[in-house]
Amino acid sequence: MQTADSTGNTFVVHPSGQRTHYVEDDVDDPGAGAQKPKETVLIQHGFCRTTAHWQHWVPALARRFRVVRRDLRGHGRSSYPLESDGYDFSIDTILLEIVQTLDALGVDRVHFIGESTSGMLGEIFAARHPERLLSLTVISSPTHLPPQALELFAFGHASWPEACRAMGSRGWAEALSKVPGTVSSPDPVYIKWWIEQVAVSSGEGLAAYAQFLSTLDSRSYLKDIRVPMLIQAPANSAATKLPDQRWLAEQVPSARLEVVNGRGHEIYVEMAEECQRLFVEFVDGLGELDTSKAQ
Repeated sequence: MQTADSTGNTFVVHPSGQRTHYVEDDVDDPGAGAQKPKETVLIQHGFCRTTAHWQHWVPALARRFRVVRRDLRGHGRSSYPLESDGYDFSIDTILLEIVQTLDALGVDRVHFIGESTSGMLGEIFAARHPERLLSLTVISSPTHLPPQALELFAFGHASWPEACRAMGSRGWAEALSKVPGTVSSPDPVYIKWWIEQVAVSSGEGLAAYAQFLSTLDSRSYLKDIRVPMLIQAPANSAATKLPDQRWLAEQVPSARLEVVNGRGHEIYVEMAEECQRLFVEFVDGLGELDTSKAQ
C-alpha cells in the first residue's frame, strides 16, 4: 500500500507494518513527441546514506527513465523495527520488501543501481528474482564485510551496531567522515551537508541494519546471476579494493567491469558524470544487444 504524510513524503506500507520511504522522479520531455513508456531505475543507497545523497543523479536520468530512490530499512525516513515488533531482519525480508515496493509502484522490472553495501542486495536480488530486473549496476560494492571493516566501523566500541547506538547517527557519521578514502570530498561544506543527511536516520535504526549487514555475504549467489551486470569499481576505496572488484567480475559471466579513478569510495558523488555516462552507455548497449538477437 502507498501513502503520504502531511509534508508530502511518500511511503510503501508493508504487511509487517514497516514503512519504506521513496522518492519518485519522472520528467516529461515536451520536445520529444510521443514516447514509449519509460523504463524504471531503482536507486538503492549504501549504509548510512539516504535518498537525498542521490538527488544529484536525478537531472541526468529522469528525462529518460522513471527514477525511484528508496530509503533502506532504518535509514532516512523509512521506519525501523522495535524489539517487540517480532520483525524478521533477514535477507528474505529485505528482498521481499523490495518486491513489495515494486508491486506497490506498479513496476514489473527495473534497472537496479546498488551503491556500496546495497550492491550486495542487488547481487542476491538478481540471483533470486531475475524476473524483476532489466539489469544490475553495482557501484563501490563489496561482496561481504571482512573483520577489518567491521572493526573500522566500530570506532573503538564493542561492535559496529554498538557504535551506532552509542555515538548516534551524527557521531558515527562524523567519525567515518574523518577516515581517508570514504566521503567523496574534503570540502567542509559538503561534509557538513553529508553528515546532516546521515543524521536524519536514528542511531538505533542504523544499528539494526549494521547488525544485518555484519553477516551478509553475496559470494555464494554470484554464480547464479544471469542478468546483465555493470560493475563500477573505485580505484582508491577504503572499503573495497580493486583486486576484489576484479575478482567479482570474474565470478559473473554477464558482468562488465569499469574502473573509475576517484580519490575514494563515493565515486557516485566525486565522479558522478562519469558514473552516469557509464550507466547510460551500459543500458544503451542492452538495447543494441536485444536488437542483434532479434535479427
